[in-house]
Amino acid sequence: MNASLASSSSYGFSPHSRTFTSPRSTSADAVADEHSSRAYILPRRTRGDWVALGVMLLVACAIFFINLTASRYANEFYSTAAQAGSVSWKAFLWGSLDSGNAITVDKPPAALWLMALSVRIFGLSSFAILLPEALMGVATTYLLYATVRRYWGNWAGIVTGFIFMLTPVAALMFRFNNPDALLVLLMTGATHALLRSLEYVNHPSGNRKRTWWMVLAGALIGFGFPAKQLQVLLVLPGFALAFLLASPTGMVRRILDTLAAIGSMIVAAGWWVLLTVIVPASDRPYIGWLPAQFLP
Repeated sequence: MNASLASSSSYGFSPHSRTFTSPRSTSADAVADEHSSRAYILPRRTRGDWVALGVMLLVACAIFFINLTASRYANEFYSTAAQAGSVSWKAFLWGSLDSGNAITVDKPPAALWLMALSVRIFGLSSFAILLPEALMGVATTYLLYATVRRYWGNWAGIVTGFIFMLTPVAALMFRFNNPDALLVLLMTGATHALLRSLEYVNHPSGNRKRTWWMVLAGALIGFGFPAKQLQVLLVLPGFALAFLLASPTGMVRRILDTLAAIGSMIVAAGWWVLLTVIVPASDRPYIGWLPAQFLP
């Protein structure tokens, strides 16, 4: 594994003891460095690594961008909502199907926000509608590469990136304007944040950084709800099991970090739902995706 574990003699961390050991150096700078050190040291990229990364990203751009407009407006239901959001900020906020704000589409509006902003910038066209999807495809490919590279090396990341973007369903997903593109990007980002949280040693400095990575992971999962509702929660059991088993801290700290992630997830997922409840029905469109019994 190219991303090697830091030795206890250099960084005060042992992957077997899961504890921080006092550094031998008396230098304040050395102590601070050891306190903030990570369990994994990322290897430097060689020139060949950079070339391989560039080729991978160029291929990803080719897959997701060439002949992007072949499906024209793709899902015209969502394209219509994106057009409405491009001319009305109220329709933008609610994900309305029309600029008159009569009713929303059948999904929360997060994915529509990206398309509507693109249409506002570039004007209404098939390319403007699908541009955010293709960009998210390239971003997801790179994020997946970066996640795998940290622990298994550059070439494992390159191979993973190619496998991902050459998978037919991925090539289709990021060339179409359903909410799945944003959902997959957010879930991949949450996976990256979760794994980053496990890199820090069991020390107050490392613990604080670990907590913030968990908060980020929770926020990304939470924002997946305004993208495609409860589908984003499918990864939660695996996330919880991985963190509770692999975190280098004691059980109390693991539970606290998990609660912090859950709190950020609730905030990221719940603010828009709360908005639909507290805003009077006369001031917003009918929420087409929320069950009627939840609406005032």
